[in-house]
Amino acid sequence: MNSDVLYHILGWLGSIGLILGYLPQAIQTIRTRQTDGISLPGFIMMSVGSFCFMCQGLMLCIQQGIGVGIFFFITNFITATCAAIIFCIKMRNDHFKKK
Repeated sequence: MNSDVLYHILGWLGSIGLILGYLPQAIQTIRTRQTDGISLPGFIMMSVGSFCFMCQGLMLCIQQGIGVGIFFFITNFITATCAAIIFCIKMRNDHFKKK
């Protein structure tokens, strides 16, 4: 098997795995609006990581061509979007709990 083919297969499998790991939490949070079990510091660090990897993927796409960094960009764009939604709901819930 060609190493480029293996690179793409592993990249897409990794992307699908991360998205399928993150998406259920986002869907659950959107549906129930429950965020009590989410650790804010841990969640912020995961969100920062997704955002940084998204930027890295975009930079790789610009520098070396679309095929190289597309896995990083697409995966982390989706996870960063989910993270932003969950973060907004979490902050809203925490704000109204204090009142």
